[in-house]
Amino acid sequence: MGVHSASERVLAGLDPEQRAAVTAPAGPVCILAGAGTGKTRAVTSRIAHRALTGEVSPRHVLAVTFTARAAAEMRARLTALGAQGVQARTFHAAALRQVRYFAPRLLAGRAMPELLDSKARVVTLAAARVGLRADRAAARDLAGEIEWAKSSLVEPGEYVVAAAKALRDTPHEPAKVAEVFVAYERLKRANGVIDFEDMLRAAVWGIEEHPDVAEQVRTQYRHFVVDEYQDVNPLQQRLLEAWLGGRDDLTVVGDASQTIYSFTGATSAYLVDFPRRHRGATVVRLVRDYRSTPQVVGLANAVISQARGTEARLRLELRGQRPTGPEPELRIFTDEPAEAAAVATRCRALVDAGTPAREIAVLFRTNAQSEAYEKALTEAEVPYVVQGAERFFERAEVRQAMVALRAATRSIPGETPLRAAVVEGLSAVGWAPDAAPAGGAARERWEALAALVQLAEEYAASPPVLPIGEAAAVERPVTLADFNDELARRAAQQHVPTVEGVTLASLHSAKGLEWDAVFLVGLSEGTLPTTYARTAEQVEEERRLLYVGITRAREWLWLSYAVARSPGGRARRPSRFLPQLDRSGGGTERAGAGAATKRVERRRPQVVSCRICGATLLAGPDRKLGRCPTCPSDIDQDLYERLHDWRARMAGSQKVPAYVVFTDATLVALAERRPGRPEELIAIAGIGPRKLGLYGEPVLALVGGAAVDDVCPEKTFEIEP
Repeated sequence: MGVHSASERVLAGLDPEQRAAVTAPAGPVCILAGAGTGKTRAVTSRIAHRALTGEVSPRHVLAVTFTARAAAEMRARLTALGAQGVQARTFHAAALRQVRYFAPRLLAGRAMPELLDSKARVVTLAAARVGLRADRAAARDLAGEIEWAKSSLVEPGEYVVAAAKALRDTPHEPAKVAEVFVAYERLKRANGVIDFEDMLRAAVWGIEEHPDVAEQVRTQYRHFVVDEYQDVNPLQQRLLEAWLGGRDDLTVVGDASQTIYSFTGATSAYLVDFPRRHRGATVVRLVRDYRSTPQVVGLANAVISQARGTEARLRLELRGQRPTGPEPELRIFTDEPAEAAAVATRCRALVDAGTPAREIAVLFRTNAQSEAYEKALTEAEVPYVVQGAERFFERAEVRQAMVALRAATRSIPGETPLRAAVVEGLSAVGWAPDAAPAGGAARERWEALAALVQLAEEYAASPPVLPIGEAAAVERPVTLADFNDELARRAAQQHVPTVEGVTLASLHSAKGLEWDAVFLVGLSEGTLPTTYARTAEQVEEERRLLYVGITRAREWLWLSYAVARSPGGRARRPSRFLPQLDRSGGGTERAGAGAATKRVERRRPQVVSCRICGATLLAGPDRKLGRCPTCPSDIDQDLYERLHDWRARMAGSQKVPAYVVFTDATLVALAERRPGRPEELIAIAGIGPRKLGLYGEPVLALVGGAAVDDVCPEKTFEIEP
């Protein structure tokens, strides 16, 4: 095939707007691409067309995007189009490659510092240096603030003013966060490590301060493409400008209406201002939506048409290209359990009618909303997978709470109302009903434990009927012990391996994905928009989240909200973003009345002390081991080795990875704490009722001194379904 015919093949099948984007002249090009309009096809076709016509050499092109998955897809498409040799990478991967290459020159022969995979450990130490105790959730929130600051080119000494200007919802007083920031930077330098933002800065510094490096980089890369340009942060933009070095052969692709990551430092300002910053730029708008039906597209347009603010200046009105489909449904329920049950019922019907479970998604604003849908889908016998988050009963805070509730049965009177007993039991892990923290990981943790309280309310409203003797039956109030049994049953059910299932995902983690059928749930004021959206800009970002959710659906779309969170609870208003759809055909769907609740006084959390030095332990892993991470381990090395050998045999017989049996941390905890009874065994995080039943007997025998051969008979162990 000749060059001309190959380039024409690239253009075949493109619509007029896509063709205009592909054939735009060299220089600054801005492709405003709405959801489902074929932006990846357009941008890869542009690169391939330029390469095949000889306008550019593939090895001189650098295409950057934000996820490894998107970069891999771009490389695959370019190869299929005949444009091999183009570098398609994430910002971080491209920067890391360059820093490693130039490290010997920039560091005068010194070794390149180690790159941190996660900030959490260093942040935890930095917090301790300034007098803060940071558990895993608090460390994540502090790390997020530091990442925002560094991505926004904010130095530690500038953080307080910058956070106030940006209206940041900080996990501690801004001055205290700044102290943690300073301590974090010092610890990194002392330990010879860098984080991802340091690595991006190093790439910028190498180019800006070393002319020889700049010349080599700019000779290699002469043509640039940036995907998802609305998600660029100031640090990434500075790196892009360093790469360009004043040149203007730059193609950017983005959609201001899908700007939903501003809390991380991302800003659509560079996309919005592109024509002003690059005079004479070619601007192409892709508006033909090939993903969704006209009905879904119409709803998306209706929602985003009300947008205000900077991003609204680039708002696109999509035009659906698919055949007509069903109208989106708006459903109203009396409470969230009824909403979840109805969603599960409809998922069951869709699957039974032939829709693959993998083509169905339930999308919500926060990960804490996941539990209700995990429960409802389990009861409806619909398989599911959780996107971008751990399953509810696998979360560390939920596992710790279940241990605390089991321990509370020994101290809380049996006649205590269930909700009160659960609230009192959760006080041992620091949870209180009137102490919801600010947004972030700490808020997610609080919401997850609040979901256990709500579950207790629902369980108490439908007490079990228990047999007495052989003929009679009596209904009695449920106890905390009953509720613990119920939690164990639910946890065991939700460990069922799932090959294919309905996707449960937050709206943020659903970005870039699509399904045949989408349920958008929990669309009430206070949830979407969240109560933390206080400014006009923050409210508009919440609107864009709903827009992103709507545009994930190809054919079938359900929107719903519950009047109350729990049966009989306080009424809420529907989300202000919902359009006035036809609400006939069912009205409000009712559920049974909920149990009355009573205010419970907050109790001090249970103190767990290090068994070595006596210090108070707050972090989950430390409480699991029963000692500070810096205190010497009193591990029984012989027991640890026998446990390790036993785990390897179990994993081999079950044909699963070793960590599925027990994680390394759990083995260490067993060898250090040496439990002698089942209740001591199950008190270790990572060992729930299911694993106690599967492995409790051999583990206790090993702790008691048994040999591995004595507890590993020839029979094959089977995982219960």
